[in-house]
Amino acid sequence: MELDNEEVFELLKAVAKGSEDAIRTLYDGYSRRIYAFALNRIRDASLAEEIVVDTMHEVWKHPDRFRGESRFSSWLLGIARYKVLTALRSRKPDHEELDEEMPSDGETAFDVLAQKQRREGVQHCMGKLSDDHRECLHLVFYEGYTLKEVAEVQSVPENTVKTRLFHARQKIRNCLRLLLERE
Repeated sequence: MELDNEEVFELLKAVAKGSEDAIRTLYDGYSRRIYAFALNRIRDASLAEEIVVDTMHEVWKHPDRFRGESRFSSWLLGIARYKVLTALRSRKPDHEELDEEMPSDGETAFDVLAQKQRREGVQHCMGKLSDDHRECLHLVFYEGYTLKEVAEVQSVPENTVKTRLFHARQKIRNCLRLLLERE
């Protein structure tokens, strides 16, 4: 649920007055997006949830900092990005969690395996990208952000975002091609 800035300002005024309902409304509306953003960057579910909580805590402490110059979600992801970078700096190497998947009705184990291999191939190739390139792709293709909004979140010019997207797509394409040739 994307609220317009007018609705957000009303909620932020209520947050400033201590309204738990207002912060809950903002949390319910934006926590999944922040979580997906953080998880894409740090690949740790519990740490991604901490990023969500820390980001919303910033909103609770400083609701007056949102000026309405961009979408509220862009502003939130800017906060989340800072929290992610801080977490990455202090983080120890992580252990990859195993994903238990079972075929659903109508799917064969082969279908599930093929989907998993494709997903792992894309994730493998995404993992080879720099954080900035990976974040750029995620925001545009998974979150639906415009180039201007990605530029705001990443604090770079719009042309830099275009260049990052171009190079990221090239690298993903080449990486996937190499993976397919190995099979």
